[in-house]
Amino acid sequence: MTKVLVTGAAGFIGFHVAKSLLERGDIVVGFDNMNSYYSVKLKESRLEILSKYSNFHFYNLDISNTDIVEKAWAKEKPITKVINLAAQAGVRYSIQDPYPYVTSNLMGFTVILERCRRQPDFKHLVYASTSSIYGTNKDLPFSEEQKTDSPISFYAATKKANELMAQSYYHLYNFPITGLRLFTVYGPWGRPDMSIFKFTKAILNNEPIDVFNNGQMARDFTYIDDIVQGTLAALEKPPVNTTNLNHPIYNLGNKSRESLLTFIEVLEKIIGKKAIKNFLPLQDGDILETQSDIRKAQNALGYNPQTPITEGITRFVEWYKSYY
Repeated sequence: MTKVLVTGAAGFIGFHVAKSLLERGDIVVGFDNMNSYYSVKLKESRLEILSKYSNFHFYNLDISNTDIVEKAWAKEKPITKVINLAAQAGVRYSIQDPYPYVTSNLMGFTVILERCRRQPDFKHLVYASTSSIYGTNKDLPFSEEQKTDSPISFYAATKKANELMAQSYYHLYNFPITGLRLFTVYGPWGRPDMSIFKFTKAILNNEPIDVFNNGQMARDFTYIDDIVQGTLAALEKPPVNTTNLNHPIYNLGNKSRESLLTFIEVLEKIIGKKAIKNFLPLQDGDILETQSDIRKAQNALGYNPQTPITEGITRFVEWYKSYY
């Protein structure tokens, strides 16, 4: 029975990843600081589900606190596999308040890197990066070979830093690390700051939705189950030759892009109500379009996204109505 540490276990992606690991019989150690960036009640509801599994061990802690992480790690030793999903999320919020991004995304990730490299017989660290890292790139679809040195939000800058930090540890300490660039993840139990959540809530309550850049945007919307499949596939495929120059980084997306207006139309159809649209200019930090080239993940990990947006949005709306 494998023991896997999932940081950010009470978060949207962390919850789904932890649940899948628990269902397949792994022991999951969950770290989360339960901060109030969005509803703590929603995080507690996710934890309630995870806590029903006897093989789930949860620690309410901040990964940027070295001493507390070391104590929890020592209690759970040996932790030889880690999926690092703890991070301060949100492109726009990072422009408003950059400090939590430094604490969680930079200091927190450093603490995790240090613990992993000091663990004897450590097997694999998988960490989340983001499609936001592609910044001002104009060539679609985005491939891992493209330059990522022009981030247009502070959030993206911290994730670029994570990739560079991981690379330095990979080179210096010779332990297996894999990075995953995640593309616009959505689905049940999602975060309230995500567009699908805001739109669904507003449409159901007859309130206007903010449509930025007058709707002239497109995203590679990727359903949570597909992201979980790719993440667990990556966990099982540590890089074999860690003396190679670079650690592996994979795009996990849906490989297609949908315009924001199409996404809203599908949502309207599923809810059975028209949205009141409040058209606004482009926001600072927003990328106009994203689309993933996933051939590298397909070839190396067998990654195979299966969920069209109609199905994914339907599942989200069903969950939203039943939860709220």
